[in-house]
Amino acid sequence: MGHSHSRSPSAGLDLGHAQNTPVIHRKRSTAFSALTLGCASAPYSASLPSYGDYPSREDRSSFSDRDEKRSFDPPPLYAISTTPDIIEDAAADRAYKAFLKEYPQYQLTWMLDILRRSDFSRLDRSGETYVDYMGASIYPESLIRVCHGFLLRNLLGNTHSVSNTSRLSAACANEARQTVLSFFRAPPGYTVVFTANASGALKLVGESFPFGAGSTYVLGADSHNSVHGIRKFAHDRGAEVCYIDATEVGGFDVAHAKDVLVRHRPRSARAPPSLFAMTGQSNISNAKNPLSMIEFAAAQGYCTLLDAAALAPTSVISLAETPVDAMAVSFYKMFGFPTGVGALVVKESFLERLQRPWFAGGTVDVVQAPGKIVTMSAELHERFEDGTINFLSLAPITDGLRFLSAYLPFLPLRLSSLTRHLITSLSELRHDRAGTPVAQILSRQPTKVLKTVGEQSDTGSVVALLFLSPSGQMLPNSFIEHAASRQNISLRTGCMCNPGGAAALLGLRDAMAALPCDATLRAFEQHMDRELGVVRISLGLASDYRDVWRIVQFARLLANTDARTALWDEWLGDRTGVAL
Repeated sequence: MGHSHSRSPSAGLDLGHAQNTPVIHRKRSTAFSALTLGCASAPYSASLPSYGDYPSREDRSSFSDRDEKRSFDPPPLYAISTTPDIIEDAAADRAYKAFLKEYPQYQLTWMLDILRRSDFSRLDRSGETYVDYMGASIYPESLIRVCHGFLLRNLLGNTHSVSNTSRLSAACANEARQTVLSFFRAPPGYTVVFTANASGALKLVGESFPFGAGSTYVLGADSHNSVHGIRKFAHDRGAEVCYIDATEVGGFDVAHAKDVLVRHRPRSARAPPSLFAMTGQSNISNAKNPLSMIEFAAAQGYCTLLDAAALAPTSVISLAETPVDAMAVSFYKMFGFPTGVGALVVKESFLERLQRPWFAGGTVDVVQAPGKIVTMSAELHERFEDGTINFLSLAPITDGLRFLSAYLPFLPLRLSSLTRHLITSLSELRHDRAGTPVAQILSRQPTKVLKTVGEQSDTGSVVALLFLSPSGQMLPNSFIEHAASRQNISLRTGCMCNPGGAAALLGLRDAMAALPCDATLRAFEQHMDRELGVVRISLGLASDYRDVWRIVQFARLLANTDARTALWDEWLGDRTGVAL
């Protein structure tokens, strides 16, 4: 046998007990309503009603969930204040006013200033400047409160049963699937397979795709290692692997990409299937590849796969407009919590073509043991969810997506303004004595100027750069990390698991092509006589002007000879500096 139960009632089985299962309503804060965007954690002015003006918990027993939400929740925060908490000192005040003069449209995103105060106030309490949103978004406090409350009020069990606790877990899973489909505007015919992360979703496609002799796997050089990793499955099954070269600022040239796809397309409908995997947005170069390439590749006969891990947190994706066969996402990159849950949003027709190399608990209906007979689960998504899904973390997916949907329209306008200002400010900085540039911007820079809420940017909100010494040499990334941590700045350095994108930005494509088969990073760096990688600053959901101001101040510190020398000497005294 496979599962220990049958999900649907069968003839001859008495499931009458299920009819007495109580209906458990999940209560949510107004933070998760697209109509009421307030979060209940900020202080309220004396002129607003206090909690005493609302019914107590004991008085609310006769209220419906909807009445309870309307009657008990405090007023939305947008009714309180629209003044951002920017002022740190007089210089910051002047800089902020100059920024608003250059980017007046930034003020249209005041809703996110309120969000910063209500759900991310710990950023300012801690004094930490967080600029690693490509690594992980920061979780909103209201999401944690709602999730914590739901888990404390209810009992959830393994979904592979028909008990009341299992039925509630299954209901949460189904609700999460539907919310994912709704968030990405998926038309009928799509389903959701929950995975550990976007990498797990990509691996699921790679290991199950029916590559064969005559197949082609086409991908961009500027891709995450999880996309590159699929080539191993393709090679092992006799398929050809073809790369689309990256430009000097990442991404690919559309004409070149189309040429590669046309030259390697399936020659007939009976040819083994080929796969085109595209990175929606690079996590290192800031380049966005046009989603229209998905439709072009499909027209050439390819199955299509979109890595949307870096794209989804700040961009609107409509699967109705871009009907990709499969798309991979990680939810912690979108709204910070929970970690350990991603998804493959996929066409059911595409899932039916995939061939799992194994089976496990949860994926099958009947298993002959000993023997060879295996009947897979009737539910398509269950065939690809190995073992027990992370059922305790699925309720936050529903709430997190509803939370993000309320603020997503504001993000491109805000982040584009901040990114452009950051790039300009860093590019203008000079060393105090030599007068040479402090930073070299490597990543793709936005060209489209956003003016209104709802517009989509032509790039992400990532700045990849090198900090330079007065002589123009690259300052070691390990030194930059040390210095940044001393200034309470959380950034990232390295190749970001994207070797093709890093090689393109650093001008190392020829060196990459010449790597020996036994190459190691340490040997590669010794050969190049420097640390490899970039400094990455990435903005996101909770970013505001203060974060950009503090990054620029950090760069000014590096431009000051005395301050930089003191940090350098301190770094040399550290074990990392001595080793280098």
